[in-house]
Amino acid sequence: MADNTRKTPGNVSGDYYVDEECILCDECVEKAPENFASGDEYAYVKKQPETADEEELCQEAMEECPVDAIGDDGEE
Repeated sequence: MADNTRKTPGNVSGDYYVDEECILCDECVEKAPENFASGDEYAYVKKQPETADEEELCQEAMEECPVDAIGDDGEE
């Protein structure tokens, strides 16, 4: 389970975030490229979902993350 106290650099404010467990596999970037991006060491949320489609893709990315590094309990 992702830890919102260990967010990676670059995450925008909002519910979704990537934490330091990220292994930079790019699964989230491939699933939801409008919302996730790859940094030097970790992926991060570059844009919070704004549509139902984006929300669904972010949920799928979170569920498919192999190390559970994506959370949706971040603070606004």
